[in-house]
Amino acid sequence: MNVESEIPLTVASPDWDNRRLFGLLWPLIVEQLLLVMMGLVDMIMVSYVGEHAVSGVSLVDTVNFLFITAFNALATGGSVVASQYIGRSDGKNACSSARQLVYVSCFISLIIMIFTMAACRWFLQLIYGNIADDVMQSAQTYFLVTALSYPFLALYTAAAAIFRSMGNSKITMKVAVLVNILNVAGNAIFIYGLGMGVGGAALSTLIGRAIAGACLLYLLLGNRQQIITLNGISKIKFDIPMIKRILSIGIPSGLETSMFQIGKILVTRIFTIFGTAAIAANAVTGAINSIGFMPGSGYGMGLLVIAGQYIGAGDYNGAKRYTKKILIIAYITYFIINLNVYLFMDQIAGAFKLSQEAHDLCLSFLRIHCITSTLFWCFSFVLPNALKAAGDARYVMIVAASTMWIIRVCSAYIMAFPLKLGPIAVVLAMGADFLFRGIFFGARWISGKWMEKRVI
Repeated sequence: MNVESEIPLTVASPDWDNRRLFGLLWPLIVEQLLLVMMGLVDMIMVSYVGEHAVSGVSLVDTVNFLFITAFNALATGGSVVASQYIGRSDGKNACSSARQLVYVSCFISLIIMIFTMAACRWFLQLIYGNIADDVMQSAQTYFLVTALSYPFLALYTAAAAIFRSMGNSKITMKVAVLVNILNVAGNAIFIYGLGMGVGGAALSTLIGRAIAGACLLYLLLGNRQQIITLNGISKIKFDIPMIKRILSIGIPSGLETSMFQIGKILVTRIFTIFGTAAIAANAVTGAINSIGFMPGSGYGMGLLVIAGQYIGAGDYNGAKRYTKKILIIAYITYFIINLNVYLFMDQIAGAFKLSQEAHDLCLSFLRIHCITSTLFWCFSFVLPNALKAAGDARYVMIVAASTMWIIRVCSAYIMAFPLKLGPIAVVLAMGADFLFRGIFFGARWISGKWMEKRVI
């Protein structure tokens, strides 16, 4: 099918100069860093209640993350569809896609909320088995209250994706700052002031998400000068073809991320076999790396929008040009971050007060990670967003799931036990996963097969 025949000749290619590109990317990076800090602050503040509270919150957060993944996947689908319509200068369908994204996200979140509230204790026991009564009580309380926030979280995630598809990431960053402030203040009031414990931490999260969702919804309803508005959203009408377009990206993205997280959990269990030092070293390494990954996550979200707009306009050369540009920026960023981690890893790891054995293991993990992530991470996790923006989400899902389970999971167990490399095998397997993902995604991009995909 001829690409040009589907694109109106009057469509102008999007204009993303360096200033506008920078204005999109830096708020996305800040927003991702704020999300990491929010989880860290929650853990620190709830530790005031006791170890059972920290354990309960930690167990529920692991489950909550899987649901958050579903909302993010839907938002990815909506962002791709809306970005392509914006690139095609089709404001009517861009608004329609935004409304359908909100409908679907809220509908699915309500189903998840009802299920988790009805089967809260059973669900926790199914995943974690028999755990201490005080931990279970904390987990159940936290789970029930945070479940009430799912519709607000889904609304916020959908609305944030809509703003990003318009190239406006500053709004979502400002709301993320507001949510972090409200979360800290709420924790202080409910946990320390009112002595509500885990329930207070959950209530603070609920209030923050509700306000965040309401703010973004108001901004999408109130400004008629925007490319996309949600005016008329109260007249609920499902557009099945539009929903299918969103789900054609959202479902593969959700499966990809879910399988990735499950694989990570299985691989992480290797550390429990090698003792406390290995567990602690992995935890600290993960905390350090999570901060380093945030710029790349921001670049990927930006690339999803920019590539989507160029592809929607039929300008595949523009999509290639900006994909290359963002990849170069990402590689430079990762080189600088990992160089500093490599040079000062002893001091950074020392701040966590590990035992000497755990400290030495942590340094070994960091050395391997600094090299492998600098070389391969951007092609593995930034480039796939350009493929998704073209509608090639199924290929991304197949590659990501295959390399995760065949390369990372299987090779980690083989190297750790039959080859007797110990816990270092997990980090080596992760580097191998980065390498093979990058090879498959790079080959797909170079082949141009992604240009044969259609979303709108």
